[in-house]
Amino acid sequence: MTTAPGLPLEHGEIAYADSICGTARRYATPVAYPRPAGYYEDHPAFGRRWVSNPRLTARRNRTAEADARERWRDQTSARVVLTSVGLRIKPAGTGVWLPFDHSLLTAVVPSPEQLSVELSYSVCAPLLLSGPSVPWLTVAIEHLTAPSTGP
Repeated sequence: MTTAPGLPLEHGEIAYADSICGTARRYATPVAYPRPAGYYEDHPAFGRRWVSNPRLTARRNRTAEADARERWRDQTSARVVLTSVGLRIKPAGTGVWLPFDHSLLTAVVPSPEQLSVELSYSVCAPLLLSGPSVPWLTVAIEHLTAPSTGP
């Protein structure tokens, strides 16, 4: 057990670890297509007219689609507190604690060689934790979320 200064714990909630980790969320975004590419031309016979550039428009559209695909986003360092109820994460530069309850956890995918773990939840985008404390956190999360076998 540890103390977690600044984190309001629920009644009966116990803090087990308090560390700084890299965090990211995996999700896609809506595609924001840019305006069609081209330029205005002053033509002697036709006057001022728009000349489109379909190749540049297509390239910009492919770039916008690639940027919108699912990937790790919102990468930042954060204070991570492991409690008996779940992870409590406070991203750097914010005053907000984000709750990730153990009861909503659906998968734990560790990458020990990269000092990271991907946590999947039933109600939100997957969460990536990285840093030197992650191997210990991974074992602790798996222990806290393992079904009890009873006596």
